[in-house]
Amino acid sequence: MTVRIIHVGLGGWGGSWARVALPAVSEVEVVGIADPSAPTLEAVRKDLGLPESAAFPSLTAALAGVDADAVVITAPAVTHVPLALEALDAGKHVLVEKPFANSADEAAEAVHRAEERGLVLQVSQNYRFYPAPRVTKDLLAAGTVGELSAISIDFRQWDNDAAFEDNPHYRFPHAMINDMAIHHLDLLRMITGKDAVRVFAKATWPSFSKYQDEAVASMLIEMEDGLVVSYRGSWLSRAAHTPWAGEWSIQGEDGEIRFTSRAGEPGDVSGDIVKVRKAGGSTASGPTEESVELPKAEHHDRQGGLQAFARAVEGGPAPETSGRDNLRSLALMEAATRSAASGLPEDVVVPD
Repeated sequence: MTVRIIHVGLGGWGGSWARVALPAVSEVEVVGIADPSAPTLEAVRKDLGLPESAAFPSLTAALAGVDADAVVITAPAVTHVPLALEALDAGKHVLVEKPFANSADEAAEAVHRAEERGLVLQVSQNYRFYPAPRVTKDLLAAGTVGELSAISIDFRQWDNDAAFEDNPHYRFPHAMINDMAIHHLDLLRMITGKDAVRVFAKATWPSFSKYQDEAVASMLIEMEDGLVVSYRGSWLSRAAHTPWAGEWSIQGEDGEIRFTSRAGEPGDVSGDIVKVRKAGGSTASGPTEESVELPKAEHHDRQGGLQAFARAVEGGPAPETSGRDNLRSLALMEAATRSAASGLPEDVVVPD
């Protein structure tokens, strides 16, 4: 069975979904596309070789115009939940880009609706589908470095050269915490298998920043077992840039795991590296460090999540990045945003 898809939101990153991610996965077929921008809609239609009858100005029109099993939503974040609710009410499974929503309570409404209707609702937390974090998760589960004492995460990029009006990213709501750090916060939950209970975040506002909201943020995150995680993220860093999934140091009683992931274009695993330094083994220059061989997979990044979505729709395992699971990542993101505004530690509150 091929899952028939309506794809909504074709500008920017949505255009990359249309031209790169969706065509790469044989388990899905795009039967309709929707975008309010006529030029954007027409450009994507031509690139995909779709008939004019498959292009629509809205999800409402697409749902009425084609038979589909599911809807993929890559429109702006503020539209994610309203579009998801419309699709779910029409009986369609939903895959939605991150961030799921800008509040956990809003996202919970869509989660409840999907559960009531027995439909798949998945969030595209695509960084989970790279080999380095998946291997790191397995190493931690196996107790490779023993009881953990600390985790540090660093993300550094420079994105401040374009004119304000030419770069929509500058106008994204909370472009550091909500749009970027959500990747790292979700990976933190996946890798440790634990949830966060409290976070203290501090955003800084350099005068040269072109971002309307924070472009630099630091956090201390308390996990449910008491482990404290330090996070530093910046869109304004002139230091050596990290891969998109950041640089991770995971320290335990018996050693350290370091990893990086998602270094280049989407799907590029050349920057996925995992290294283990065990206590007791050393040379004259310091502790020895071993690289871990990473497995190969058919798909990574968005394609890996899309494949998991299609298989769930067809009756396979529920996706690990389900809407229900993602509420916990979203609640951590939301608590960090509240803390950056209040100047105080904030509890992570996950809606039922």
